[in-house]
Amino acid sequence: MSLNFPLLLVIAVAVCGFLALLDLVFFAPRRRTAIASYQGSVSQPDVVVIEKLNKEPLLVEYGKSFFPVLFIVLVLRSFLVEPFQIPSGSMKPTLDVGDFILVNKFSYGIRLPVLDKKIIEIGDPQRGDVMVFRYPSDPNVNYIKRVVGLPGDVIRYTSDKRLFVNGESVAEKLIGSEPNTLGSAELYQEKLGAAEHEIRKEMSRYRSPPDNQWTVPAGHYFMMGDNRDNSNDSRYWDDPNIPKELLGMVPDQNIVGKAFAVWMSWPEPKLSHLPNFSRVGLIK
Repeated sequence: MSLNFPLLLVIAVAVCGFLALLDLVFFAPRRRTAIASYQGSVSQPDVVVIEKLNKEPLLVEYGKSFFPVLFIVLVLRSFLVEPFQIPSGSMKPTLDVGDFILVNKFSYGIRLPVLDKKIIEIGDPQRGDVMVFRYPSDPNVNYIKRVVGLPGDVIRYTSDKRLFVNGESVAEKLIGSEPNTLGSAELYQEKLGAAEHEIRKEMSRYRSPPDNQWTVPAGHYFMMGDNRDNSNDSRYWDDPNIPKELLGMVPDQNIVGKAFAVWMSWPEPKLSHLPNFSRVGLIK
């Protein structure tokens, strides 16, 4: 079973906030009354006794201590920036396994946590954006790919690994063979919308997909990985529970945010393999 961290965070904030409120309206007045009664009954109040009378219940003490921290984390994570780690090589060479990235949560509108309902319109995904979204077949799993198709676009990907958007070939320029692949993979410079970035293609014939074409419905997006022959993306998704015309499409309500920076890389989280910062920078 997948852990629904946003829901757990909201519950934790609610519980801690309730305990803090309970102390404010119930326990704290009782403590003040007890202290005043004690001070009025003795000529020389004992500081130790007053401290004991003023002591908060342990559960309330923990709730009040954690509430501001959890509340700040909830606000930052839900509305501003959320960190993610890249688990696969589907976005190579742009992103690599173990990259820690930051995702802008408000680029595409302000959404309520857990419910994921957009309450404030700010902007829409643009062709070429690197976007984190919830996998349509399993919303508990987050994916990261590049936005290739916008609502209304016609996307075509050919057997010779060329991408067409609305009948026009997407510009690409060969950079050369990928280092350490003995020529089995090549890197290209691609211009998709306003974004110029590198993509990776395998030279093996068996990796060539058949020609296919998709029309992106309203309110949906077509996503592809920069590692074109090693990416589980809109070209390959299949789910009998999703209508045929929506297969491969990411609905707007599944959007998490726009990935904009790498802040650390740690491919193997072990003491023998320390994190490094050689890949730190903005995501193209």
